[in-house]
Parts: sequence; structure tokens; C-alpha cells
Amino acid sequence: MDVVVDGVVFGECPRWHDGRVWFSDWGAGRVVSVAADGTTTTEAEVASFPLCIDFLPDGRLVVVSSADRALLRRDADGTLVPYADLAPVSEKPWNDIVVDARGGAYVNSIGFAFPGEDYAPGLVVHVTPDGVVTRVADGLAFPNGMAITDDGSTLIVAESYAEQLTAFDIADDGTLSGRRVWAATPGEHPDGICVDATGAVWLADVGHGHCVRVREGGEVLTTVTLDRGAFACTLSREGEPRLFVTAQNWAGPDAVGGASGRLVAFPAPALGAGRP
Repeated sequence: MDVVVDGVVFGECPRWHDGRVWFSDWGAGRVVSVAADGTTTTEAEVASFPLCIDFLPDGRLVVVSSADRALLRRDADGTLVPYADLAPVSEKPWNDIVVDARGGAYVNSIGFAFPGEDYAPGLVVHVTPDGVVTRVADGLAFPNGMAITDDGSTLIVAESYAEQLTAFDIADDGTLSGRRVWAATPGEHPDGICVDATGAVWLADVGHGHCVRVREGGEVLTTVTLDRGAFACTLSREGEPRLFVTAQNWAGPDAVGGASGRLVAFPAPALGAGRP
């Protein structure tokens, strides 16, 4: 395991883009990219917790600002502009995002204010390239990380409270159907996920401090262990593939502070590159 970036307040949502690994530091309210030599660049500053990111097909950054209940887009001049209003669908916290090859974005809401409110089921919306928001899935037990298979046909959602990965078929218009359990993960509470080139899924588990690679159906293929909670992961897509993981000590959301977070990397040459 290599430590790529240290001193992160609360790292989440790593993504591979344009030869760099990007991640959000929720605790510092910023989006950071990391060059091959370890140089970090602050790409955007948004005071939001959660603060998740992905990229449109043309390379522009999109940011889920849960604080604003909105999706933001970073234009060529670096300016963050409103992209979609999520508040009419839900005023509850918004969480992860993944963008498909057509430019449609899937964004999920956990459905309740964690940890201060009683549990309520979460949902997923689809956002068109022109910012139209449509609810496409309901009844999810704390939807967390999301990923799209390389062929663009399937959305996979980590249901942390249900201890499973749930799959949906993606239609041309972005709607979802065919909901099914892609993999049961008993004892694991999947957080951030990514899909590798073989179609297997890596899931991060905070409580166990590890990332697990599973095949559709639930067979465990590989496990890598960290010295602190594993929150999310992504795979590089150039050269010798590496699995990047955002990790930090976890004492509950009320204890976020300090800088125990890290971005770490594991070699993954046998697994091929994959989607973030």
C-alpha cells in the first residue's frame, strides 16, 4: 500500500480522470486532483458535506452540493455554475453521483438526515444534459456509492443498510428497470464502489477497514486491508492499474475534524483498468 496524499480531513468519492486521481475532501470543502508525482491541485471549493463528483463526457466536472441541494458544473473558465436543482425532489441530504456516456447523471439521496433523524428509504434521480431531474428509483436502504458497467447497460448501487449491491437496467432515456440484487454482501456495509475491466465490483467498507472485490452473485475474489476505515475506491485506467482508496479514522459524523484522512493506492495489475 502506498500513501498518495496524507493530511486529508475527510476524503471521499475518488475518480480517475485525465490521467489523474481526483477526490473530494468533504471536511475541507474542496475537490482535489493528484498528479503522477503526487502534486495536488485544488480544483474547486464548495462548502458541502457530502460533496461528491464526476465528469461529463466533454470532461467538465460536476459536483453534488448537498448543502445547496443542487448539482453544479465547472465550466472552462473554472467557474462553478448551477446545473440542476435537486431540492424539488428531496430536501434530504444528497450523496453520490455517476455520469453515463450520454451525459446523463444519476444522483442519490439517502432519504434522511444521518445521523440525527430516524431511518427513511432513499432514492435515485436521473439528470439530463440540460438539467431536467426525474426520480428513477425509490426504496433504497441508505444508497451510497454508485457505478455504471463498462457497456453502459447497468447501474449498480451500494445499499449500505441492506448489505448488498443492487442493479438496474439503464434505458436509452435514462430510466431504470429490472431492479435486482447484483450481489449480497452479508456482514459488509458497502460504501463507495467501482467496476473493474472484468465486470467485478470493488466495494469499500468503513467498519472493516478494507476493500473487497466481488463478482456478480456475491463471490468474494480479493480483499485489501487498510489501517483505518475505507470509504470509497476507484481504479486508474492507464499504465499499470492501481486501486485508489480514500480512508480515515471514523468516530462518527460529529467527530469529523483533524486530518486523519489519506488517499492510498494498491497495485492492481491483474484486474485491468475500469470505470470510476
